[in-house]
Amino acid sequence: MVKIIKKNKNGKKNDNEEKEQKLPPEERIAPEFTKDFDENFNKFKAYLEDSDDAVFRQFTSVVGNIKCGVVYFDGLTSKDWIQRHVIIPLILESGQVELEEQQQITKENAAKIIMERVVSAAEIKEAEDLDKAMLPLMSGETILVIDGYDKVVVIGTRQWVARGVQEPSAEVLVRGPREGFTETARFNTALLRRRVRDPNMVLKNFTVGRRSKTNVVLTYIKGIANPGLIEEIEKRIKEVDIDDLHESGELEQIIEDSHSTVFPQMQNTERPDKAVAALTEGRVVILVDGTPFVLIAPASMYQFFQSPEDFYERWIVGSFLRMLRWLGSIIATFGPSLYIAIVSYHPGMLPTPLALSLAASREGVPFPAFVEAVLMEITFELLREAGARLPRAIGQTIGIVGGLVIGDAAIRAGITSPFMVIIVAATAISSFMIPGYNLAIAFRLMRFPIMVMAAVLGMYGVILAFIIINIHLILLKSFGTDYMAPFPPIQIRDLKDTIVRGPSQWMGRRPEYINPVDIDRKDQDPIKEM
Repeated sequence: MVKIIKKNKNGKKNDNEEKEQKLPPEERIAPEFTKDFDENFNKFKAYLEDSDDAVFRQFTSVVGNIKCGVVYFDGLTSKDWIQRHVIIPLILESGQVELEEQQQITKENAAKIIMERVVSAAEIKEAEDLDKAMLPLMSGETILVIDGYDKVVVIGTRQWVARGVQEPSAEVLVRGPREGFTETARFNTALLRRRVRDPNMVLKNFTVGRRSKTNVVLTYIKGIANPGLIEEIEKRIKEVDIDDLHESGELEQIIEDSHSTVFPQMQNTERPDKAVAALTEGRVVILVDGTPFVLIAPASMYQFFQSPEDFYERWIVGSFLRMLRWLGSIIATFGPSLYIAIVSYHPGMLPTPLALSLAASREGVPFPAFVEAVLMEITFELLREAGARLPRAIGQTIGIVGGLVIGDAAIRAGITSPFMVIIVAATAISSFMIPGYNLAIAFRLMRFPIMVMAAVLGMYGVILAFIIINIHLILLKSFGTDYMAPFPPIQIRDLKDTIVRGPSQWMGRRPEYINPVDIDRKDQDPIKEM
């Protein structure tokens, strides 16, 4: 029962009544529905009494002269659809109900007749209590309350403003599909369904966030994905206990294996073709409503160097581009450190003409190589971050012009050497070659501690940093899968799609380190026959 707060003779509320009114609606309103229309309808009014966008419409149906009412949120539903398919049939039309049947309608059978014969909705379900009715109502569904019925009817009427399908701005390709995910989870699942017409593709819905009630969709192909992997991911999602979830990056940080590493343990993408490729390999895709970025698990280090374009071009071209990315990652991570180590400790490693040229260019520079490198790297990071936050056209101009002006001014002022500017520019360009932004920024962050080790220990410090990074990567796991798989242990069959990309004829088996249920893509594996 919904309690009415009454005032005493002095016009003031009792202390108990004031305390009760301060309680949240879920604690002061009984969730169970009864067969009394007014009581059920007033539950929604009491729950949403401060929400101006909540719409309540009460009327009498021609079907048995039963009292009915609808509740919905303005902006989340289609008013025209509600009027044409719910209100008009109930008020003005009897639908397919014959006159003789109408005479036999009572409160006990009215709800069944209304759902089966009158309301022309494609999606109808029932909610037994207020708790189960509120989530679909807040998601854009319409609630129909019928007198004499101890449940409410949930009618699918979702319609809100959403961004259309566009080309992903963060993953641009020369050749490949131009479609990208949007912020609406249902649109994204449709993009996956359109590409995978397999009834074994499963979509499981979860609700995460005590306040936001965010829809999270777990997607995999039954018969390919490992059941143990699916159970583990489901378990971690169900254990998430937060107030609100706005972006897939928040979910990623909560359910990942290690929280003390800069390396991403889940891949994210805006491209449906990339997500579909992961599904057919036996991986799991996680979609979060409200963001175009979906998560792919498990992930290995080598995934972040792969681009869909590698598979759309010939394997020789794809292999060359992939090796360029690996070279770029090495330069982006160790370029400034090698410069510091060689200039400060090991100038004898350079040929004599190059060493003399380098020494001449550094003449007059007041800072040691380490300070020089740190100043230039921080300056460029500031320019890059400023360019990313500004509007696209202005940001690109700021990045290019700012880099040229500051670099030239620094050389003229004698603060840095031309060689240092070249090293920083090469490092920046190399970091842009990595397709995965989250891995690229990890390399950018590692650059600074490696520079410190190079300044203290020289080339020994660079080598020590390389060893430590490799040990760390080997120890990392992604949902139980080795992060550096298929190295180590080396799995010969999986080497065909790591640093290089083998011919399409060799892709007859899915990656073994994922442990898929069905490992064969083709009936015959050319590598096995060789």
